[in-house]
Amino acid sequence: MSLPDNFNAFEHLQDVFRKVANREVASFFSDLGDNWEPSLTPDRSGVRVACTHQDNDTSGMTMMRAILLYLQLGYIRNGLALFYGSRENQEPPVAGHPRINFYFSQDMEAVPSGANRADLECSFRLMEYKNTSSNLKTKLLQIGTQIKSDFVDAKKGIVLTKGNLLVTYKDPENGFPNGSKILCNSASDAIDIYKRMCRVGDIVFNDDLITVHDPKKDSTSGTNAGTQIILGKTRKKRSYRRVVNVRYRYAYATIPGEPNPVFLHDTTGRYITLAEDKIS
Repeated sequence: MSLPDNFNAFEHLQDVFRKVANREVASFFSDLGDNWEPSLTPDRSGVRVACTHQDNDTSGMTMMRAILLYLQLGYIRNGLALFYGSRENQEPPVAGHPRINFYFSQDMEAVPSGANRADLECSFRLMEYKNTSSNLKTKLLQIGTQIKSDFVDAKKGIVLTKGNLLVTYKDPENGFPNGSKILCNSASDAIDIYKRMCRVGDIVFNDDLITVHDPKKDSTSGTNAGTQIILGKTRKKRSYRRVVNVRYRYAYATIPGEPNPVFLHDTTGRYITLAEDKIS
């Protein structure tokens, strides 16, 4: 079928882009609910209005809305920290046991100007399952459902406050082989995360296996870390275990022999989870 004589390539492109982009806008702001009504309040609702593409937008407005969502708010960068560095230098999971990983990151609107976005990752291994277990997929689907129950509240990921306390949990027989580590501002917050992880893995939590490392050095931030001279230029010193809120974003499994992560649950809308995958 040939294109009509009055075909307008720009109008067609903008119409397709608007429909596709607005689906991603709705996904990014899904915490506002299905019945969201546009408003100019100085919170996420007002930001969503700015991101939402309209039929009568100029090309300049279309670009500005896209830049706001993908670059300024970080939609395009979400989760990239998981895969930096060389894959060849990463050791495979222990003895073929899949590892369940939980990823947290700071809300973009809370990141101070000039600062890096804080994040956190913690994990445990499925010691009763191997990469070749015939019922592994069923177990992973169950885990995804349990993660939604334990790591999501009011359609948003739960929040952990990072700080200078290092809390470890070591239980090799049940999937915490080398002492899982969580930086926090309060030991009770890290213990709560460990309990949630154990519920997800159907593991009995043992409070006696918790160790709290309390350093004498206080947390620092970008404003009080100080500066130093490097090659004749003034540079900010790296913050030391700064106090900052990070929110649960998604969970994925790494399985020996499987080159790609298997996403189990996702609050960002960026990844296809195992439950949503219609191909496998």
